[in-house]
Amino acid sequence: MALQNIINQVIEVAKQAGDFIRQERRSFDPDKIEYKGLNDMVSYVDKNAERIIVEGLKKILPESGFITEEKTTTTVGERYNWIIDPLDGTTNFIHGVPAFSVSIALKEYDELVLGVVYEINQDECFSACKDEPAYLNGKQISVSKNNTVATSLIATGFPYYDFTKQAAYIELFTELMKTSHGLRRIGSAAVDLAYTACGRFDSFYEYNLNAWDVAAGIVIVKQAGGEILNFKGGSEVLEARELLATNGKITGEMLSAIQKYFK
Repeated sequence: MALQNIINQVIEVAKQAGDFIRQERRSFDPDKIEYKGLNDMVSYVDKNAERIIVEGLKKILPESGFITEEKTTTTVGERYNWIIDPLDGTTNFIHGVPAFSVSIALKEYDELVLGVVYEINQDECFSACKDEPAYLNGKQISVSKNNTVATSLIATGFPYYDFTKQAAYIELFTELMKTSHGLRRIGSAAVDLAYTACGRFDSFYEYNLNAWDVAAGIVIVKQAGGEILNFKGGSEVLEARELLATNGKITGEMLSAIQKYFK
């Protein structure tokens, strides 16, 4: 299968879901929020957006399976599986903060081979597939050229239900505040990765992540020339549920800082 032949179709599916989410935001009723766990919220918007995505992707690759955040389908594919977050940044969406996205990745056997992140509010679609460049709205992108943490802007995410590593996280956060241009927390890991891929951020790190949060962004960062590692410097990111993305030039510095606090 030629991935280049299907990526534009995947982009259209992401945008269809994004259009639905954008429309629903105008009249969203916070009373319709459900809780999956501590500070882990969902609404009919997430679930219906996921259904739109699943139905669209079934037409593109009928034999594929799905790994989805909201579990609207549990079909497993032998070779191909889509990894979907229909609304990454649900908390932002609920509170009217304009930073949330649709994230769609394709996994062939054990390899991530395609990723699309559609940032809905800015109408920015980031995309990439194996052996091809990464793009933003059709224009090729690449990671930044900053070669020190001191000249870098770094993104992260805050823990919101697993606080077992909170002390280490705060210590690392404090160090990076002092040694970089600053830290940002947007509230959508998919967007953080997309922004790292196009050079807005020089690095992004977070722990306790799910596959659907980061799978698409991983592909985009790699194809834009960046690096993706776990906190120990290994390549197993989805399994470790922790991620460091960099422009490839500040990887050593970032790993050194992280490993002071995350043993």
